[in-house]
Amino acid sequence: MPRGEIDEAWIEEAVRRYRRIETLQAEFDQAVDAVEVTVRSPDGLVEVAVTAGGRITDVRFLAPLHQRNPRDVAGSVRAAVTAAADAAQWAREKLHNETFAAYRPLAGA
Repeated sequence: MPRGEIDEAWIEEAVRRYRRIETLQAEFDQAVDAVEVTVRSPDGLVEVAVTAGGRITDVRFLAPLHQRNPRDVAGSVRAAVTAAADAAQWAREKLHNETFAAYRPLAGA
């Protein structure tokens, strides 16, 4: 193709791929809000449910708290929340890989 000419086919393909990426991004954003993972503190006292987006949706205590040291309970909560943040990141990465697995960059196409 002579320099300065517009490759209509390339432009059409680029637009089609851009629209597909927009669709995939919308699907990914919905999945991030919908997918939920649940983790427990190492001692099994606290369970936290979190979306892939990192929003905590539930916190449960799985054993009585009345005879536990408040510092131990706080440590269990911190551990569960930290694990929930890690689980949310893992879920986001997994969703991203699944959502965009078939996408290949336009360069080299």
